[in-house]
Amino acid sequence: MAIRVQREDFDVGTEIAALTDENPRIGGVTSFTGLVRDMTEGAQTSAMTLEHYPGMTEKMLAAIDAEAHDRWPLEASLIIHRYGRLEAGDRIVLVIAASPHRDDAFEACRFLIDWLKTRAPFWKLEESLNGSSRWVEAKEADDDAAARWNANDGNKRAG
Repeated sequence: MAIRVQREDFDVGTEIAALTDENPRIGGVTSFTGLVRDMTEGAQTSAMTLEHYPGMTEKMLAAIDAEAHDRWPLEASLIIHRYGRLEAGDRIVLVIAASPHRDDAFEACRFLIDWLKTRAPFWKLEESLNGSSRWVEAKEADDDAAARWNANDGNKRAG
């Protein structure tokens, strides 16, 4: 398990290699990389500023990661989330799940990003090309995705 909240960019290939090197038990690795889009809510976005509460954010990400390890037989996992001002096309988040079996890696990765989107304490301020800015509100679709994971159902998604 590894958690990093940082301003600096990351290299996906380097992070996967570091996570999986010298672990022959890993049979499947799944990753998700989130990027700043140039268009949201019908307006063209030039940049996004992400804020967080240091300490509290890492604690929540660690709890989400621990939950994934409780649900699936993961050999390794990684969550990197950036903060600060990011421009369209920049990487925001990286989630990696590594397991002996691909299905577990896929499910754990999906779980991690779904819960991260709804439970991690990050705030996003979008800047549009016309100079206006707005705080990003929680999305019902993200809540629906996270709700599919029933904490009382082991590693299964709720139907």
